[in-house]
Amino acid sequence: MSTAILTGQPVPGSSIEGDLRSLGYDVRVADDPADAETLLAQVPGDQRVALVDARFVGHLHALRLGLTDPRFPIAAIPGAVTAQAAGRRALTRVMARETSAGGGAAVAVDSLADRVVTALDDDGTDVHRPELGSLVADVPADPQARNEARQAVAAVDDEAVRLKSAVKARDGFFTTYCISPYSRYIARWCARRGLTPNQVTTASLITALIAAGCAATGTRGGFIAAGLLLIFSFVLDCTDGQLARYSLQYSTLGAWLDATFDRAKEYAYYAGLALGAARGGDDVWALALGAMILQTCRHVVDFSFNEANHDATANTSPTAALSDKLDSVGWTVWVRRMIVLPIGERWAMIAILTAATTPRITFYALLIGCAFAATYTTAGRVLRSLTRRARRTDRAAQALADLADSGPLAQGLAEALKNPARKLPGFAAPVVALLGALVLLGLAAQPGFGGPWAVVGAVVYAVTSGLAVARPLKGALDWLVPPFFRAAEYGTVLLLAAKAEVNGALPAAFGLVAAVAYHHYDTVYRIRGNAGAPPAWLVRAIGGHEGRTLLVTVLAAVLSASQFSVALTVLAVAVALVVLVESIRFWVSSGAPAVHDEGEPA
Repeated sequence: MSTAILTGQPVPGSSIEGDLRSLGYDVRVADDPADAETLLAQVPGDQRVALVDARFVGHLHALRLGLTDPRFPIAAIPGAVTAQAAGRRALTRVMARETSAGGGAAVAVDSLADRVVTALDDDGTDVHRPELGSLVADVPADPQARNEARQAVAAVDDEAVRLKSAVKARDGFFTTYCISPYSRYIARWCARRGLTPNQVTTASLITALIAAGCAATGTRGGFIAAGLLLIFSFVLDCTDGQLARYSLQYSTLGAWLDATFDRAKEYAYYAGLALGAARGGDDVWALALGAMILQTCRHVVDFSFNEANHDATANTSPTAALSDKLDSVGWTVWVRRMIVLPIGERWAMIAILTAATTPRITFYALLIGCAFAATYTTAGRVLRSLTRRARRTDRAAQALADLADSGPLAQGLAEALKNPARKLPGFAAPVVALLGALVLLGLAAQPGFGGPWAVVGAVVYAVTSGLAVARPLKGALDWLVPPFFRAAEYGTVLLLAAKAEVNGALPAAFGLVAAVAYHHYDTVYRIRGNAGAPPAWLVRAIGGHEGRTLLVTVLAAVLSASQFSVALTVLAVAVALVVLVESIRFWVSSGAPAVHDEGEPA
């Protein structure tokens, strides 16, 4: 139970006590600042506490935004301030100082809550102030001002504002015009029945898995049902985020579930399409794996670029300025959002093509669309990186190092190659990583299954990988290093499995890449949630990207094609078990602060 301390007796006719109780607060009334300080000390330190001016006039949703958001240790709106456990010490310290300065004077002389917020600001404490927009939050000084404030409250429908704010501020065209106009009402329906965003997220996953099962039947009816269920799954996927924003139910676990389940749904659907095509005599597993690799690498580009630049200083460029200018021309915003094929447009395309065509055509369209989108976005980010004068922080360099997923072999080589690496030019890291990836993929693509060439390529790749991360990744294009590593590892698995030409090799490769990709996505969401990278023992246990690549090439060299297929299956199961068990353990028990990650535009 949270506790709200009202500073003074409520004004006759005020709904403040009822509003606070409806938000889950136990309301106590303080007669003066000293009494408020005493009541504050009586609230257990692990509970949320709020200090609210009894004269407050405003919308219930303004109070909700200011006093119930779990993401911020301390938050405030005019006339009210709240602190969670992490912010209690700062609030208690300031409260004691204000009480001493006030000398026990009547609270009505001034707003104690606002004085506390000012003192917190003066101390350098980070106080979150939600954007209220047209919502009213005020502490009127006299009856006339109170009447005016009440009229302002009556003039604005806070439920309409709440529904509107439940929708993502920046979304894709399909989601904005085809999903959100009604999904927000589904979110409200869920909120009024006590459903949580995590429950809706799980329902979306189950729906998508059923869609994948329908696609796996290989029948036209199954494909039509799969397309419809995929769209419904996406409606639920939008609803869970809107429910979180509508009811302010944010959590680190919820953000992780939402982001991870999105990938699980999409890639499970790819597998379902491949199984359905196989039932009809068409083997498209290579296309399914290629689509998963391309989509994953696209996301790694997004993650790496954002982590490298979100806290960089002097982070401006002519390219960014041009983009801002284009944003002022309405139609260009929608065109640029659509051509990057965000999840809404992508899933709509997949669903329609599944129902109307064949899995092969669906994958061809997906590969072409994603390749174009990847080229467009990556080229723009490269141009921004080359034209901006950004100085990247140690945190950004560490995030890129974590995203690189270097195992013991690459880390050992990086330590040994530190001195040579210092003599290389600033752009060396991505160039070395790219060259190593090209050598690896080129030798892995040599005709015939097996042989030593792929192993030679993996050894060269391990050396170049170590050299690429031998110094902090602070160069203008160093954010390209993790995507190059992902493309090299995943692409090698695809090439070797395709050359095996035995039943089960490509599905096993699909499973292995899916398991490793899960680990890489998990790394991203830990970093985004300020929870740190996965533990070092986990990266060592699964070998790092260079260790897994070397192992796969050695297996291809020493085993027959059928044995290689079995080995890939065993490796996929082993990696999946290790990363899933550790990931679930961490996210369920981490105790990380609540976050809300908008993730990929819907």
